[in-house]
Amino acid sequence: MEKPNQTMLIYFVIKGITDVPELQAPIFLLVLLIYLSTLGGNMTILLLVYMDHHLHTPMYFFLANLSIVDMLFTTVTLHNILLIALTGNRDISYVSCIAQMYFVGSLISDELLFLTAMSYDRYVAICNPLRYTMIMNHRVCALLATVCWVVGFLEIIPYVVLVTRFHCYRSNLLNHFFCDLLPIIKLSCSDTSVLETLFIIEGAVVLGLAPFFLTVISYIFIITAILRIRSSSGRRKAFYTCSSHLTVVILLYTTLIYQYLRPISVDSLEYNKLLSLFNSAAVPILNPLVYSLKNKDVKAALLQKLHFLRDRSKVLKCSHCAQSKIHYFNVH
Repeated sequence: MEKPNQTMLIYFVIKGITDVPELQAPIFLLVLLIYLSTLGGNMTILLLVYMDHHLHTPMYFFLANLSIVDMLFTTVTLHNILLIALTGNRDISYVSCIAQMYFVGSLISDELLFLTAMSYDRYVAICNPLRYTMIMNHRVCALLATVCWVVGFLEIIPYVVLVTRFHCYRSNLLNHFFCDLLPIIKLSCSDTSVLETLFIIEGAVVLGLAPFFLTVISYIFIITAILRIRSSSGRRKAFYTCSSHLTVVILLYTTLIYQYLRPISVDSLEYNKLLSLFNSAAVPILNPLVYSLKNKDVKAALLQKLHFLRDRSKVLKCSHCAQSKIHYFNVH
């Protein structure tokens, strides 16, 4: 049996979404539209949370952090598609590829941790409403956010260290549109058993299942507390406060479970590429839509700012007309 070609790599070749030249322009336009919409939607959330004092609460503080994560994640994962369509260059240096893999893993971890923090915030708001402001004070919120950012960027380091110890690869063609861990494992002809074991134990259990179970436990208490409310309107109002967060949690965990908890094979890599595209494009743009369409506070803040901008434009237009009239009479 012929041994695979074992070579040290200095760069990878990103296969991208498709090799068909005729599809590059439509894909570029679609991805660009999704990317700009993601940036616009999440930036709107950030500006509303910053400008509207009614949104200066723990829930929207974590939502603002989640918007930052989504913008960074979309930028890190989708920029390769845009560059390939513009320049035709599919090459990415080994160092850049490892760095991209690190940031992708870290931002996924950050998203899961922030969703867990938001579930704890909803638990306190519904199960301990009288002590909510005391428990979720500014210091606690800042501490939780710091822990989410730091832990998310630290727990991916072991994966990067193990990947950099791979001595050879069967090919430099990466079957993905960004540098992800599973395609790199598939390409390597080094012993990947340690990394795969770490991925199952630390990745699936610590990175994935721990935040998932903490979120589930929070919602068990939340649902139990909601069911104890006697009035149907009270139960509806309580569930409404966490429905947006629950929608995002179900959507993200469903795609991540199908994407990463599957055998590493050629077929699954193609499947994972589609799921990665969904996570990179759809989830970040759905987050601001879900939170804005299902949240009265965000919709009220957005309408208030739109009305303010409309009234301000009318005032400026009237002021300009008045100045024009004054200038006309002065001249004549």
